[in-house]
This record gives sequence, C-alpha cells and structure tokens, in this order.
Amino acid sequence: MNFISKVLPTTVVGSYPVVKAGGLRSLLNPLHGAVETAVADQLRAGVDIISDGQVRGDMITAFVSRLPGIRGQSVIGRIEPPDKPLTVADTKYALSMHPKVKGIITGPSTLAHGLRIETPAYRGRDEVVLDLAQALASEARALQAAGVTMVQIDEPIFSTGAADLAVGRQAVDLITSVLRIPSCLHVCGNLESAVDDILKIQVSVLDFEFSENRGNLDLLSSKDLKGRPVGYGCVASADPGVESVETIEKRIARGIDVFGAENMLIDPDCGLRMLERDVAYGKLSTMVKAAAALRAEY
Repeated sequence: MNFISKVLPTTVVGSYPVVKAGGLRSLLNPLHGAVETAVADQLRAGVDIISDGQVRGDMITAFVSRLPGIRGQSVIGRIEPPDKPLTVADTKYALSMHPKVKGIITGPSTLAHGLRIETPAYRGRDEVVLDLAQALASEARALQAAGVTMVQIDEPIFSTGAADLAVGRQAVDLITSVLRIPSCLHVCGNLESAVDDILKIQVSVLDFEFSENRGNLDLLSSKDLKGRPVGYGCVASADPGVESVETIEKRIARGIDVFGAENMLIDPDCGLRMLERDVAYGKLSTMVKAAAALRAEY
C-alpha cells in the first residue's frame, strides 16, 4: 500500500499542543491559529503525512458536542449525523499546506464510553455505539471527499477491557465500509487481551503503541496481519523528555526485524496534545531524523 514513495514514511497519531494566536482574527476563530501552528510545526519537522493538529477540544468533546441527540456529555435522544462536517474545515486547511493529510475520527466505542445515557431511546451502550458509527460514517465520507490520504479511527478503549469488542468491531467496519481510500485503526495501550478481536477489524493499517509497550511487538510477531502495514509508535507520548535519534532508531530497528521496513509507517505512540510545544516539536523532528537514517539502509 503506497501511501508515499519512500520506505518508513513518517506520520502522526493526531493531536498537537494548543498554541492560541492573538489579534483580531482570533476573535472570530479563536483556535485557527492553533491549527496553523500545529500544521507548520509538523511540516517544519519534516513529517510526511500530517494532521490538522486536533486542537478544537479533547477527543470526546470535539465530536459529540455537535452531534444531534447529545447535549454536553449526555445522550438525550436518537443520535443522528451532524448537519455539516465536524473536522473538515481544519483538515482542508492542512491540505492547503501539504498534499498528504490523514483525517482523524474518534471511534464510536470510545465516544460512547465517555457519555451518559439519559434517554429511553437506547436500551444500552451498544446501541449508542452503532448509532455513533452511522453518524461518524458521514464524517468519514466528508474527509474522503476533501482529499485526505487516509482516515484514522481512534479506539483507545479497545485495550482497556471496558468495550464490547464484537460491537466495536461491527461499528468500525461500518465506518470503513463507506471508504474507497485506506483506513487506519489506532489503539494504544497493551493489546494482549484484545489483539485477536482487533485483527479481525476491516481496516487497511493497524496503528499501535510500541515504545511504551514493548510487549506489543512480541505479541504481534506471532500474529497474521494479512499483509497490512503497521503504524509503528516509536516515540513515547507520555514522556516529557525528547528522546535521542539513536534511541528512536533502536526502537524502529526492532520493528523492522518483525514487520519489515516496507510494512511500517513511523509515528508517536499516541497524540502529543498534553506536552509542551517545544517537546512535541522536538519529538517529531527527532523521529523524522531517525526514520531518515534507517531509510538510507533500506
């Protein structure tokens, strides 16, 4: 699957620190300056497939705050697709600056577990998950129409044991079924209890955390990925320090031994939103340098 014409292309999981801009423009669109900063920093670092920075809110509220049927953190009626796309405006800005952008959607299971059900319209959370999937499928179509390289679905809940993985799989498959472009599933954390269910999901790319969860590498080394590339998290998003190029090179090299350089996209473990901007930029820049050093060998 040729996302970009190089081995070990670099990307991001999504989020970036929010750096608000001042001035008159910020009164009309307070966070557009943060989008501009996130995109500029990713490009300055040399990332191949960027995001819009996901600066409009945390991964739950950025989506549910504009979905009909949800008020605040409460489900108050039937969940419907939004009247207009939720993330496409910022994604289009990123596309105006760079040809390779991933659209990012918080997955329906993760969203559902961040909500309270306060309506008799739903008998349980699983029904909420499936209606959220229907609503998010419209966002996936809009991102595809905007011209993104791939659509990533984030389901961190899958590794926690809290979600019904059969329902979660059905929901993600519903979203990816509307796409003609590659899809990606991002799951952070330890995969041991969920890996077999996750590998059944119909996505083009599987994106996991490896720098903070080295056990994931051993776990996947014995699994059949059905030829799918791996988004290889090699930068510790929770570490407030910037790793050395050599440290990241060693992490990537371990992945090459298991997956092969031609089957890997290089990215951080998770989003970088909670870090200071200089740390987030430093991590991306160092990651790009490490990938380039290894690319020269392959």
